[in-house]
Amino acid sequence: MARIIGNLKPDDDLPHELGPEPNFNESKYFNFFDRERDTGGFLRLGNRANEGYAEMTVCLYLADGRVLFQYLRPQITSNDRFDAGGMRFEVLEPTQRLRTVYQGSAVALREPRDMADPSSAFRENPKVDVTLELAHEAVGPLYGHKGEQRLGEDHAQGFARAHFEQHMRATGTLEVDGVRTQIDGLGLRDHSWGPRYWQAIHSYRWLTCNFGPGFGLMVSTVWSTADAPARESGVVVRDDSLLNIVGVKVDSQYEPNGLYHRAFTADLVLENGERLRLDGTVKRFIPLRNRRTGQVTHIGEGMTEYRCGELVGYGLSEYLDQVD
Repeated sequence: MARIIGNLKPDDDLPHELGPEPNFNESKYFNFFDRERDTGGFLRLGNRANEGYAEMTVCLYLADGRVLFQYLRPQITSNDRFDAGGMRFEVLEPTQRLRTVYQGSAVALREPRDMADPSSAFRENPKVDVTLELAHEAVGPLYGHKGEQRLGEDHAQGFARAHFEQHMRATGTLEVDGVRTQIDGLGLRDHSWGPRYWQAIHSYRWLTCNFGPGFGLMVSTVWSTADAPARESGVVVRDDSLLNIVGVKVDSQYEPNGLYHRAFTADLVLENGERLRLDGTVKRFIPLRNRRTGQVTHIGEGMTEYRCGELVGYGLSEYLDQVD
């Protein structure tokens, strides 16, 4: 069993009691990247049982440059499992070993930016059959926090009352239209629960990276409103040890539309005074979105190559912004 940092318990790896909030969400997310095969991506399943559906997302970056994508809202009536829309997550050993499966279709995008107009992207691009089976095993401690519901809490402003993350090794197979690829890579998983609307915060920058099984990072910068100071946090995981990041400065470069990030530097200050500099280059990018009551939330997903000194790593960079 992996070491736990924070007020969490092994049972928090399992689904929690469904809360009373209309927008109660419990979600699990797994990303991975196999650097030898230049293949990676992420899976997410968010149960919104009080609204009667789950948010199911699969996004896979292939070595030939294509991005495979699928998003569904399958109907669910409870929060007792993560199993919807052809996606299934299983806990084999809490905090240590998990399994993810997806079997279904995905749109194959030669130009992933087509997803800026999802209706056209799904209509005009070919579909492929996908079977993905991965085993995820911890390569570092589980870290995060667990908050409790507060009297008078505004659920409409909720985003993640409880949340944890963990760096993982992912092994298994990816099959696309009958062509099978072995996967052996590194990544990060995320698990959160509580009320959530994607429109509850103004923006964030979320960077996840593995330089090897013994060295990973997570960097987070969040703006609750346009004029609020940023909440800067993150961790550096070296084997089974963890140092908190207490200062973050991210300088980003964008494509001409000013929204899609293509590169960035992140200057980090650790709790022990150590300073690290990350240089990120987005290798493949897909723009996603979430809409609610006239608000549009842009979520830019970049498969990213990271450099820290002479070290080279891979992971995801996720930029969320509220847009007109």
